[in-house]
This record gives sequence, C-alpha cells and structure tokens, in this order.
Amino acid sequence: MFLLNASRLAVVGSLLLSVTTLSSFALAAEKVTEIEGISEYKLDNGLQVLLFPDQTKETVTVNVTYRVGSKHENYGETGMAHLLEHLVFKGTPRHPDIPAELSAHGARPNGTTWTDRTNYFETFTASPENINWALDMEADRMVNSFIAKKDLDSEMTVVRNEFERGENSPFRITLQRMLASAFEWHNYGKSTIGARSDLENVNIERLQAFYKKYYQPDNATLIVAGKFENDDMLALVEKYFGVIPKPDRVIQPLYTEEPAQDGEREVTVRRVGDAQLVGAAYHVPAGSHPEFAALNVATEILGANATGRLHKTLVENKVAARTFGFNFQWQDPGVALYFAQVDKQKDIKTAEMGLLTVLESIESKPFTNEEVERAKRTLMKNIDLAFNSSESIALELSEWLGMGDWRLMFLNRDGIEKVTVQEVQAVAEKYLQQNNRTLGRFIPTSESQRIEIPKVESVQALVEGYKGRKGVAQGEAFDPSHDNIDKRTKSFTLDNGIKVSLLKKKTRGETVQVRLATQMGTLDSLQNKALIGDLTGSMLMRGTRTMNREQLKDEFDKIKTNARIGGGAEGASASLETVKSNLVPAMKLMAEVLQAPRFDQKEFEQVLAAAKVDLETQLQDPQAIVFREYSRRQSPFGKTHPRYISTMEEELAALKTVKLDDLKAFHKQFYSANSMQISVVGDFNEKAVVDLINSLFGNWKSREAYQRIAHPYHKLKVKDQEFNTPDKENAVFVALTSLPVGVNSKDAPALELANYIFGGGFLNSRLATRLRQQDGLSYGAGSFVRMSSSDARASMGAYAICAPQNLNKVEIGFKEELARLIKDGFTEEEVESAKSGLLQGKRVSRSQDNELVGKLNSNLYHGKTMQFSKKYEEKLAKLTAKDLHKVVKKYLKQENFSILKGGDFSKVK
Repeated sequence: MFLLNASRLAVVGSLLLSVTTLSSFALAAEKVTEIEGISEYKLDNGLQVLLFPDQTKETVTVNVTYRVGSKHENYGETGMAHLLEHLVFKGTPRHPDIPAELSAHGARPNGTTWTDRTNYFETFTASPENINWALDMEADRMVNSFIAKKDLDSEMTVVRNEFERGENSPFRITLQRMLASAFEWHNYGKSTIGARSDLENVNIERLQAFYKKYYQPDNATLIVAGKFENDDMLALVEKYFGVIPKPDRVIQPLYTEEPAQDGEREVTVRRVGDAQLVGAAYHVPAGSHPEFAALNVATEILGANATGRLHKTLVENKVAARTFGFNFQWQDPGVALYFAQVDKQKDIKTAEMGLLTVLESIESKPFTNEEVERAKRTLMKNIDLAFNSSESIALELSEWLGMGDWRLMFLNRDGIEKVTVQEVQAVAEKYLQQNNRTLGRFIPTSESQRIEIPKVESVQALVEGYKGRKGVAQGEAFDPSHDNIDKRTKSFTLDNGIKVSLLKKKTRGETVQVRLATQMGTLDSLQNKALIGDLTGSMLMRGTRTMNREQLKDEFDKIKTNARIGGGAEGASASLETVKSNLVPAMKLMAEVLQAPRFDQKEFEQVLAAAKVDLETQLQDPQAIVFREYSRRQSPFGKTHPRYISTMEEELAALKTVKLDDLKAFHKQFYSANSMQISVVGDFNEKAVVDLINSLFGNWKSREAYQRIAHPYHKLKVKDQEFNTPDKENAVFVALTSLPVGVNSKDAPALELANYIFGGGFLNSRLATRLRQQDGLSYGAGSFVRMSSSDARASMGAYAICAPQNLNKVEIGFKEELARLIKDGFTEEEVESAKSGLLQGKRVSRSQDNELVGKLNSNLYHGKTMQFSKKYEEKLAKLTAKDLHKVVKKYLKQENFSILKGGDFSKVK
C-alpha cells in the first residue's frame, strides 16, 4: 500500500454552522441498515454514508473511500490512482491550501491507495467548527479538486521519488516481481506505485478524466466516527454532500479474470544487498469468499512469529533468520504469501526447500486442534481489540468496502470464530500446491493440474439480512483538558518506592491501558553494557521460567492482551492493552516476563541471527547508514559508555562475542523495581490494582543502585560526510546540529513552534513546500527537534529523500530556506495557523488513552503533573512571530549544521 501523509486546511469562515442548529433540517437520506452501532444511509445522489457515534472519544474521524484503485488503471495509466491521491491534496477553489488547513485544525490526516480502493481521512478534535470544516472540505474536493498541469508537473517527481524509495527495498522489489509473475492478466500483478514511464509521461487530460469518472458520490462511501449525535451528523452530511449532483456517466464493471495457474513459476531479482529472501505465493479466492476465514487461520498457523510452523522448522533450526506469512484479501481472487529471510552466508536452496516442504506437505502433517485454536485466539484478539476503537473501525471499513461491502468485516469475524480444523485443513490442501505456486520457476509437465479459484456470485446475497451481534460496552464522554486529567488522576508513591498514577474512567469495550517503566544502573556500572542490555531486553518476550515463547504468546492471546515488553542498557518498559476482566492476569504475566525470563539458548541464537541479518540488510541502505551516523553524532561518547552508538560493522563484530550468560548476569544484576513507575488508564478497580502492584513488585529489589546518566549539551563538531551506496535508486539528505535547549528551558515552546513551521508540519512546512511542492525533488522532507526532558539539550535534524542526482539541489534548497528563516523570520498568519495545529494536535494526543497513559508515566518519572504541560501550552499560545524570530536567531546558525548524504554517487555525475 502506498500512503500519502496528508495535509493542512484553511478557515471555513462564514460556511461554518453549529452542529446543534442542523437537527431541524429535513433529511433526504434513506436508512439502509444498522449493524453493531454502525448505521448505513444512502443519499439521493448515490453517496453511501456510514455513521458510528462514540461518545467516549474526544475526536471525530472523517474517512471518504472511493471504489477505485490500481486495478482500474488502463494501459499507460499505471500509478494513476496513486498519483491522483497526491493531487487531491493540492486544493480546490474554496480550499486552495488543504495541507495548511489540516495543520491549522490539528488534524491527523492521511490518504492511501490500494488495489481496490482509495481513501482520505482525518482525525481531529470534536468541535462544531472542525466537523463543519472537514465535511465541507471532503465534499468540495470530491468534485472540485484542481487536478492542474502545474501540480502534476511538480508532484510527478515527488511520486517518482517515492517509486525510487521502494526500489531500495529488497522485500518490496521481490514481492512486486512475484505478483507480476503470478498474475498474467489481472491488474493485481501491477504495482500500485505504477511504472516509472507511466508516471513520467501521463498527460493531465487522462488524469482529469480518471478523476471525473471515479470521484463522484455514487462511487464513494463517507464514514464518520467519533463524538457526535447521529441525527445532527446526518443533517450535516446532507448539507455538504447532498448538494453534489449524481453523475450521468455509468461505470462499467471490470471483467478480466485470472486463469488457473498451470505450473509453478519462478522469478529472481539480483541486486546489491546483504541478506537473502525466498518466498512463495499461492492464488486464493476473493476476500469475500466463505473460505477466506479458514485461509486466514491457516496462514496464522504457518507464518506466525514464534509459534508458526515456518518459524519452528526454519528459524529454530538456523536455516533462516526470520519467517512470516500474510494474505492479500482483495475484491477479486488474490494471493497468500510466505517468506523466509536468510543470512547471506546460508544456503538459500536449503531454506527454499524447507519453506516449500512446510507449505506443501500439510496433507501428510495435518493441522491440530491446538494449532487452529491458538491461531483463532490471536486473530480474534486483534479483531476484538480493534472493535474497542471506533477510529480504528472507521479506517478498517475502507478495506471491506474495497472488497464489496462493509458488512463483510463482521462476516469475516464471525467466520474466523466458527471455523473448524477440517475447514482449515481443506483450504490449505486445496490451494498450497506446487502448480498453484509462484516462486519463479517454470518446469514443463506432461499433465497440468489447475486449481480453479471459486468466484463469489453475489456479495449482496451474503450480507442480506445480516444483523450482527450486540455492540461492545460504551464508555463515558471524557474531557481531555489538563485540569480534568489532573483532577481524575490519583498519583502516589507506594511504601516500596514505586510511583503510581491511576486514571479510572469508563471506556469503550472496558479497555485498559498499562505502562510500566523501570530504570537501572549507573554510569560506572553500565560501562560496556549497551549491547548486552539491548539483547537482554530482546529476550524478555521469548519465554519465562514456566512458559516457552509459544506458550507465553498463547497466554496473552487467551486473555486478549496486546503486550510489548522490552529493555535496554538503562532500563526496561512494558505496555499492555487489555480489558477490565483480564487486567489482573495480564499484569501477572507482565511481571513474570520482567522478573523471570527463560533465557533459552535456541531463542538467543535466533535473536542473534535476526540482529545480524537486520544489520546486513542495512549495510547498503542509504537511509539506515545516514541516520545511524546522525545518531552517532548526537551521542558523542566513548566506546565503553552505555550511550555510545556503534557502527554497523562494530555491532556485527560485537554480536559474535556476546554469550547467553552475559544476558543472565545483566538481568540478575540490574533488573528490579528500585526505580519504577506504573500508570493505568481505563476501566479498572483501583484497590485491586494497587494491591496487585504491591504483591507483584513490592519485594523485587537488587543491590545495584540507580543514578540517572546525564547527557549534557555538546556543541558538535561540524563535519560533512558522504556515503556511497551503489545500485540504490533513492538517496538521503540529512542536516544536523545540537542546541542548548531542553523541555524545561524558557525557549522550548518557541523552538518547538519554529521547527513546526520550518519542517515539522505536514506538507506545508517551509521545507516540504520548497523541496516537494515547489521544486518537486522529494517525497518526504522536513525537520525535527528532540528536546531532553532532563537536560538542557536538544538534537535537531532536517531530512529529505530524493534521487541521487538531486542531492545537491536539495542541499541548496535547505540552506536557502534556513537562511530565509534566520533573516526574515515568520509571518503572524503562519504562526497563528501553526499554533492552532500544534495545540489541537496535543489535545487529540491527550484524548488517546494509549498516549495519555505514556504521558502520565513520564510525568511520574520527572515529578510533574499535567499542569506543566498546561503552562507550556499557555506559553506556546501567546507566542508571536517576533518571539519565534528571536529564538531562531539566538540558536540557529547555518555554519553549525553538518551535512550527511547517502546514495549512489555514480548517478550524481
């Protein structure tokens, strides 16, 4: 899938209308059905509308999905759907600068193009002004986007740069070649990004015709989810979208079908790189087909990390470093894919043979009931947790609309829940066969065996009369203001020294978020421990003393908990997403993972192998090389220091020297609750949680003291550097410096806002406007400032990706924009717009429980409340253009920036 990080938006002004005043409007929308809280309506012009009210959210998500993707492109038009996605952000007569408007409204936007659909969405604070603006903007760009020649000329080079970035990925290229070989006739064999020649030569008239044909209300679905009243929102939808006329044209259905494959195929890609990859693709039915639930379970059994058959056969036996599998669930028959990543020093033929043996010998080694139930638990856990977020569902619905009908999402869930061992076994035997495989090899046979892929005759017949089930538990309407968060949060220190923050509230689906952080060691005790600490953290989720890795995964799946637990040289952290009824067992599992890791030798060898192959993959990747050098420059410590960042070559050498006993000793010496913070947000019993924390961690101590390692400001030595990476189509530019400013510094708000305007905002930041919008040099360009919460120090960087031959132009553009910033400063208009976007974005962040719980945990460590953030934002809100210019002139000097470049420099000449 190719994503376009989305945009900014202007003031709607007199067009704004309060939500509450529209409920009296006569509605022409016809209600079609309602499933589990989602209501479907149809407007007279053919627009399908899905409304999903959720009063627990402080936000609203607007998502417009068009039934057009890369499969609808004709000869010479490949990549057109994706290119059009970019141009739709260029504006309309009423909304001439959509990126600016998006930033001004603090939206979290995006646009994505895939095979069967294209969608545009934004999440923002649920205010009447924002809702009116978003609906007006989406309705306007549905039929009034500029789609102008000048925009095509500049954006074509941006998309071409995105194409070139994909050319750097061995996996992306291998997958693309496999699909091209697997599909002889169907457009699923064409990459969504398109052919380079089509991108460079498509004319504006064809693009405009494509837009006018498919961007119409009768070919679109509007999805709105979040905090609103259903009738009021329906009135607004009618106001903004109902006035769009239904088009006269008729979209003829596509009719190309892929014939049954009559023999295995092979494709080989030979390019510069340091890791090997082998994969197999098999044709499977459309995503709406009743067999697909069984296919999803089969792929989970085969490809799952840690528990999958491929992992056990290839990774545990050191044939491969990593294995995985997934299905493309499309409107028409698609593919199931399975891969193994192989160290360059290993025999890829052995991995290939092992991969195919596992996949194509299921008849002789049938699936067990235990395997099927484990896979179903994993899939259902992810589905159930997704249903607790109306925002996630609003975006997920796009995929099912692309397949034919949004209600297929519920049928898929029900199908996975009911599927049997026999059904999973049957689909695996049916489709995972040699003659249905694309590995790349063609071998003539005297007799062909064709796997006919069944068709879905009617999606409507499948979903007709479907009523769904009872919706998940509703939560409360929560005010994410700083004062209310402080008022609702109970923060205290337990007798054993553990700091705790509890924010109890009713949540959708009774969801609970947990964050734990523990710090360890001192500068002296952690000398030469950086890699050992990282590897120790990598081993935590690979089993405990009572459970192996597979059993641990099963336990988390059984209690429907997403867990991320890891660590480094200076500390460890844990993150849980679960539900009220499972909070206690989830926290007990978390404690066991932290306190009693298994440290299995085979798992350790797998960690080393995966780390090695990851590094080898990055050795020729300009982005990985340049950004590692950026990090090394920003952390200028000696080799024994725990914050020293090694080169890739140093890390590869060090991996050979680490022993499992080193990790065991590190864990025994440093892991403890000596310095620990735990935050919980959601629906839970406060006393039970406190008692549980005391019982789990109250006596977990170590003799090793903790003392924070200072990282003071260092003025970095200016040194430009180039890294040559032959045969890489994409290049990377980075400029870097350091600044004596931390979060607690008085200049911090102004520095954050200045960077937001310079390169931190979306497509309309100074750098993005210059390098992408104006010069058409880069798909991604911007800047960032990372300020320490403890020290008066910030790292600053600016970046761009581009074709190698454009590196010098990018450097010129960056330096000119930086010089203009220092000399001329800012306009009041862009400062006010940036303030609006930043402040609304921070409010949206506080409304997301998974982000809020992290903020509370950080506050515990730093001894702060939300009042610090409130005062910080109040200072930010009062800033003027003069204030920002003063800070820029104080800290930013062009001569203090180092320039790093990576790419194929033979192309520069």
